Amino acid sequence: MSEAEAGAGLLDIYDRAVPQVYGYLYDRCRDVQTAEDLTSETFLAAVRADGEVSIGWMIGVARHKLVDHWRRRARDERLVARITDQPVVAEDPWDVRLDGLRVTDVLARLGGHHRAALTLRYVDGLPVPEVAGVLGRTVHATEALLVRARAAFRKLYESGEGDA
Repeated sequence: MSEAEAGAGLLDIYDRAVPQVYGYLYDRCRDVQTAEDLTSETFLAAVRADGEVSIGWMIGVARHKLVDHWRRRARDERLVARITDQPVVAEDPWDVRLDGLRVTDVLARLGGHHRAALTLRYVDGLPVPEVAGVLGRTVHATEALLVRARAAFRKLYESGEGDA
């Protein structure tokens, strides 16, 4: 099959599958933005697929995308809970009651390396040496990264720049 034929086939399935994939996702999450985003991710997977793409295959991919979305969301909520329930220590006297929605927004605005370090440490509860192993850094570099990540988080949170 030529590239033109493959492209035409994908456009044909796109036209038929969009309402079904979007409907499947929207019925389960009841959020237009989330359903649109996950529908886009599903079709990107279809573009990257090597084999035959069918509507059933796309619904299966959409289901996996939705499960991944809920897992990310639960993980973010655990991070919010862990950050908001952290006791204040003498070295870091930031005594503020954090708003969960703002925390989620601020985390989304942080760089990936800061978000990953904070999530691994405070949501997943990994000790610093294990966080270092996951991130491929030394313990000392990871400790420094966590200090910078907390400072970046605090700066965005206090400035209100993470507000939706």
